[in-house]
Amino acid sequence: MRFADYAKLYLTAGDGGPGMAHFRREKYVPRGGPDGGDGGDGGSIILQGDSHLSTLLDLRYKKFLKAEKGKPGGSSIKTGKKGEDIVLSVPLGTVAYEHETRRFLGEVVSHGERLVIAQGGKGGLGNTHFKSATNQTPQYAQPGEPGEEIVVEIELKLIAEVGLVGFPNAGKSTLLSSLSAAKPKIADYPFTTLEPNLGVVQMPDHRSFVMADIPGIIEQAHEGKGLGLQFLRHIERNKVLLFVIDAQKEVKREYEILCSELEAYRKDLLDKPRLIALTHMDIYPDHTPEESYTFDVTYLPVSAVSGHNLAKLKEEIWKMLQEID
Repeated sequence: MRFADYAKLYLTAGDGGPGMAHFRREKYVPRGGPDGGDGGDGGSIILQGDSHLSTLLDLRYKKFLKAEKGKPGGSSIKTGKKGEDIVLSVPLGTVAYEHETRRFLGEVVSHGERLVIAQGGKGGLGNTHFKSATNQTPQYAQPGEPGEEIVVEIELKLIAEVGLVGFPNAGKSTLLSSLSAAKPKIADYPFTTLEPNLGVVQMPDHRSFVMADIPGIIEQAHEGKGLGLQFLRHIERNKVLLFVIDAQKEVKREYEILCSELEAYRKDLLDKPRLIALTHMDIYPDHTPEESYTFDVTYLPVSAVSGHNLAKLKEEIWKMLQEID
């Protein structure tokens, strides 16, 4: 299934049903008082978290949605039936914004959690409510309120404790597949990864954490170049950032560029704990980067092929996660 992390929806919630203007008329009560019931509320459009989903693909085919109207009020003070809600199942980590203003509507982060993104109109009051000492026979009732009309942007920000950050072909997908059971597409050309991949990293003593492979970032990604801008938002939820850098490249320069891109996108991203994995060490195992580089964070030379330092890397990440919690 294709990964989809964005959808734009045109939503119309249901109008409220009109209240009823009615008077009690029975065989021996020819002049009964008002007994018009209230209209039913219109249906709302709701997002509901589903831990079994991992993509917004289904919403791509539901561009225009309109909830059911509330039914009119009835006689004998009967309230009209509420319009049926539209409930959209979404993966955990889904965020909703109003399209024009980018007003934050809310987010869904737990299974079964609900978020109303288009509120149904309130049903109108029946004429029963308007009876008074000076008006014993009110002839009017309220119409229902209109349902909310709104254009909404739905975004998915993956919920993963660790995010892999690096340039295309740095070895992120290979590293993820070696550390977890994930099977991302791996090939020797840029932008092999066109969508984020999640993997659960298992450790001894039943410990585990979730890692996300983010598509490669290039210089000026924060300005929309390459694929980076489209997926940078997934890094926002990560607790720890693992910079993956090819040890054959200009390591310090690549690290500085990656840091600059994250900072340009959102300054507080660099406040997150981070460490560096220098990949492809199997190509020249005699190289000792520990003596070659000076960083402001911990770094480890690793090899996804030979398994060099992978256990140590997992333990280092686990240690950082425990310090955060």
